[in-house]
Amino acid sequence: MFQDMSKVLGQSMGPFKELVNIQTRMLEELTRQQMECTKACIDATVAQTRQMQNCTSADELIKSQQAYAVELEETLKQANERNMKALHEARESVERLAGDAFDAFAPKR
Repeated sequence: MFQDMSKVLGQSMGPFKELVNIQTRMLEELTRQQMECTKACIDATVAQTRQMQNCTSADELIKSQQAYAVELEETLKQANERNMKALHEARESVERLAGDAFDAFAPKR
């Protein structure tokens, strides 16, 4: 009897464990992406600072700043797209998990 109860408890906790796994994978991916984005921004800022030192006119400085702004904007745009993709994939996984859990209680016709 104890073994049966333990088995039922293990089965009922399965979806919860999978939900935690989905959330963990999503957070790990978002953290990894955030670190990559931060590194890219820091690298771009360091490169921009070095490039500013070589500017000989205000026009060169303005063009350099504009290029830096475009590069930074693109980096942030790509990071946003990757973040949204990770969130979308996690949402789909949670929806599948919820659907499977409900299907387990609903008889198939």
